[in-house]
Amino acid sequence: MKILLIIADGLGDRPSDQLGGRTPLEASNKPNIDYLAKNGMVGLIDPIAPGIIPGSDTSHLSYLGYDPNRYYTGRGPFEALGTGLSLEAGDIAFRANFATVDGRGMIVDRRAGRIREGTGHLARSLNMRIEDVEIFFKEGTEHRGALVLRGKDLSPQVSDNDPHKEGVEANSVVPTSRQGEKTARILNEFYAKSRDILSGHDVNRGRKEKGLNEANAILFRGGGMVPELPNFDRKYSVKGGFVAGVALVSGICRLAGLKQYKTEGATGSTDTNLKAKLTGAVDGLRESDFMLVNIKGTDIAGHDGDAVKKKEFIERIDKAIGEVLMDNLGNLVVAFTGDHSTPASLKEHSSDPVPILIHYNGSRKDGIGAFSETSVRNGTLRLKGMDLMNVLMSSANLAEKYGA
Repeated sequence: MKILLIIADGLGDRPSDQLGGRTPLEASNKPNIDYLAKNGMVGLIDPIAPGIIPGSDTSHLSYLGYDPNRYYTGRGPFEALGTGLSLEAGDIAFRANFATVDGRGMIVDRRAGRIREGTGHLARSLNMRIEDVEIFFKEGTEHRGALVLRGKDLSPQVSDNDPHKEGVEANSVVPTSRQGEKTARILNEFYAKSRDILSGHDVNRGRKEKGLNEANAILFRGGGMVPELPNFDRKYSVKGGFVAGVALVSGICRLAGLKQYKTEGATGSTDTNLKAKLTGAVDGLRESDFMLVNIKGTDIAGHDGDAVKKKEFIERIDKAIGEVLMDNLGNLVVAFTGDHSTPASLKEHSSDPVPILIHYNGSRKDGIGAFSETSVRNGTLRLKGMDLMNVLMSSANLAEKYGA
């Protein structure tokens, strides 16, 4: 059987006043997801472990069967790989944002108005050399990007310059060990030079004339060295692929050796073409045995604190599932879950476990017809992220017996 793992980023939530005390899942009209839940197994999954707040990076590693305690060195390398940058041994990579600062250097918008146009031109202007270190910058989705340092005696043991809030200046980078002293010095100089370059860039002059927030600063965080992941296909003796519009997820999957299936309109935002994503995944399963599909919009709505928008996006996911999957279930194992919870009331990730469903012909049926955070708690499944691939492989009759 073939495996389709659909991960709605930040799917889990908490009761919202915007929705009359219901979660977006509880409030949404999602007949297709509910059908799969009723006719399959449901439950809850802790992406890492109970009480641990997952990042999208660590949870995706965990779901694919790579222990983040062993393989996670920082988010930056995955972001860089996902943008298409080629990393070499010893490179230090950071995830980055285009941001807006005022004349005093105070951050007024960490996402530069979620800029989309002109980011490639901005990024190319930031490739430079400081001392003996080559610096590469590559744009990602919307305001996101990746920053890579290549040179001798570099270390990821430095602080972030991103303060994770507005109304303050960017942090000065400091080493967290003696090995990070050179890296911190280079990064502080890069920030100063990049501000000068971006402030006078044609793209930003145009944005200013239109009354848009300028992308005149770079905030970076999550530095790390690229890890070496065991190849996914050899690890599970299957052929794996993925569909994703977000650089982070693309980077993790590429590093694991999964084949990327690109689809038109996969933006990694709320305007993504969901039908095209799922169609591309189903088409890819003609040659692959496992397919991961990442859908980012639920997480964006959660971070924006918009429970209504999140509910509506879940309904769009359900519609796409109805259009693409419901007549093509056949020999397909369908798993639907989130990589973590992003409650709209928090605007941030939480440690709340995430609902999960697994449906395939002949599966056990928990008979729970409303898929939500609370309704699934009486279902069959109670998993940690590292359990997921084992369960999916077993569901698809692809697992090997343990023991005689």
